[in-house]
Amino acid sequence: MRIGTPLSPSATRVMLLGSGELGKEVIIALQRLGVEVIAVDRYPNAPGHQVAHRFHSINMADPAALRALVEAEKPHLIVPEIEAIATDELAAIEAAGLAEVIPTARTTQLTMNREGIRRLAAEELGVPTSRYHFASSLAEMQAAADDVGYPCFVKPVMSSSGKGQSMLKSAADVADAWEYALSAGRVNHGRVIVEECIHFDYEITLLTVRAVGANGAIETHFCAPIGHRQVKGDYVESWQSQPMTDSALAKAQDIASKVTGNLGGRGLFGVELFVKGDDVWFSEVSPRPHDTGMVTMATQFQNEFELHARAILGLPVNTSLHSTGASAVIYGGMDAEGIAFEGVEHALQVPESDIRLFGKPESFERRRMGVALTRGKDIDEARARAVEAAQRVKPVVD
Repeated sequence: MRIGTPLSPSATRVMLLGSGELGKEVIIALQRLGVEVIAVDRYPNAPGHQVAHRFHSINMADPAALRALVEAEKPHLIVPEIEAIATDELAAIEAAGLAEVIPTARTTQLTMNREGIRRLAAEELGVPTSRYHFASSLAEMQAAADDVGYPCFVKPVMSSSGKGQSMLKSAADVADAWEYALSAGRVNHGRVIVEECIHFDYEITLLTVRAVGANGAIETHFCAPIGHRQVKGDYVESWQSQPMTDSALAKAQDIASKVTGNLGGRGLFGVELFVKGDDVWFSEVSPRPHDTGMVTMATQFQNEFELHARAILGLPVNTSLHSTGASAVIYGGMDAEGIAFEGVEHALQVPESDIRLFGKPESFERRRMGVALTRGKDIDEARARAVEAAQRVKPVVD
């Protein structure tokens, strides 16, 4: 792999489709390796826009707009970072040889839609999953929930960070959950997945990296498992590494290897799994850095963003852990533009702590605006420190 000089004819150009807080860190990692980066998002001044060589604001679900931008910028690599993308057009762009899609165009098509990836995992690869049905109407969703049983979960086939997700405790919850799923998904496909509620002990993200090895072949690497806590499908805390039995860890790595191996390509994948004792179930996979993986900025020699950057460029990776750590979300706490933050100096007085403020131009009550990162002698200490540091940061308006 040759890496050129940014803003010159030799430049290695990478275009990120989606430039939020995760994309921002990927951009920083790429720039440190001398890559010219073009950041794309649906709104101006997104976090990644603020650190890229160039940025654009377009509707990435519009095939014509996406094709026009790719033809104008001529990136060597396209790295999707969100779900709301015209994935069929990405496949056409890749087929035409305009750019290489990371990890592959097929992978983006499958993983941006819960139906594609669930059918691949459960029906083609035979890995354990919860029972599920897909539904395209309120009546179908009602029948699906009745069959799966209560409580169960409903999610839009295209969404992220808990958007549009509901827990159904009884049939009385179905109608409201249907309306919420249609209104809050990334793209309204009028289709949902209804999932059995597995009574797991804990859930993990197993960051799985497909990277070029010394012999030139793709090798699979695993980071230490990341435990996390979610509220309404949205991550609020994560920690690394999550204790697991040897048997459960082996099963988790086997599932992650089968799924990512079938998807192919290079890069980092966030594989979400449910664990109960020695039993493991596949939940979802994202072909990009994962929000729960922000903890790796405190725990690993190469964090998830650096691993992704290196893998997509064909460079060696190191998934080693150097410390136990945790992360906790800093919320906006209000609906406002251009908010400020107080108490950062107090947050950084928490031992072995760090803070990332994402620079999002608009705040919402439950929008993720930053994250606290901490280390500790064990998980309990690291988690307590992360929560304390996050709570000391106070969003304010002038």
